[in-house]
Amino acid sequence: MWVTEINTIVDSVKAVAEAGAKKDTGWIMHHVLDSRTLDLPFIEIQLPQIHLFGMDLSITKHLVFMWVSLITLILFFIYISRTYKKTLIPHGVTNLSEILIIFVRDEIAKPTIGKGYEKFLPYLLTAFFFILTCNFIGLIPYGSTATSNISVTATLATISFIVIQVGGMMKNGIFGYFKGLVPHGMPIWLLPIMIPVELLGLFTKPFALAIRLFANMTAGHIVIMALLGLIFILHTYIVVPVSVSFALFIYLLEILVALLQAYIFTMLSSLFIGMAVHQDH
Repeated sequence: MWVTEINTIVDSVKAVAEAGAKKDTGWIMHHVLDSRTLDLPFIEIQLPQIHLFGMDLSITKHLVFMWVSLITLILFFIYISRTYKKTLIPHGVTNLSEILIIFVRDEIAKPTIGKGYEKFLPYLLTAFFFILTCNFIGLIPYGSTATSNISVTATLATISFIVIQVGGMMKNGIFGYFKGLVPHGMPIWLLPIMIPVELLGLFTKPFALAIRLFANMTAGHIVIMALLGLIFILHTYIVVPVSVSFALFIYLLEILVALLQAYIFTMLSSLFIGMAVHQDH
């Protein structure tokens, strides 16, 4: 699979470079950013543009691959559920899914949230598998990483923010939750300073979630394109072994990053939920 991916990127880089973008690094971002065209083998599909009540609701490349991720997950878990109906002993991908679900439950949700973690487990599992699927689909030839779009990561972070606040208010009450944001025993004269700081801290958490996922999933693709672009920018085959070797290494590293970033987003979301729910700890 990685050989096809490298060849695809090389062909794309060469085509753009020969078109006159030899001195312009904008072609790198062209392959990373969202667009209204879907590049498939030997064909380029123009996606429909939709405008409703003054809003641009056009279908974009990243949206298409989010739908692909959604459909993939639905079909995957339908298959998993049917497999469990036939046999109680998991095997193959069923065994893999059980390992990941137990990992999220026992290594993420339970230690960070503690008592009452079961209420938040469905959301954490959904976020983990959705991000993981989007990340891996972006590594497939002609695929695109939806999680390298700041709008996607910001939306995921906003959902986590809502879950965090609702969870804290359900456990401690609305007044009790906001009261618990200020450390106990705080001198009254410090309250005008601490209250804005703590409120600001509520919004820095989802901001960190969004930027961390977006930056990590974008950086790897940019590095791969830049390394392969050196071949055509320098106009020499001497750098081919070095560029391709390093690009392959970064691509293999991206596989680890795809799994790691799904874990980190889920872990931090779970940790922030636990801090909101159990303010007295």
